[in-house]
Amino acid sequence: MSEFLAMGGYGAYVWSSYAIFMLFLLFDFIAPRLRNRRVIAELRGRLKRDRKRQEKSP
Repeated sequence: MSEFLAMGGYGAYVWSSYAIFMLFLLFDFIAPRLRNRRVIAELRGRLKRDRKRQEKSP
């Protein structure tokens, strides 16, 4: 098993590249969801401001 993990001396490069790839996949999965939440919160704020403006104007 340790020979498999060492991968002929290149294990550090191989496993670190797998780890970096997984981090990028995780980021690619999470980033749009965070951006979506931010946009929705911004739109809700705009709607509230627009409603308040409409209530104030005769």
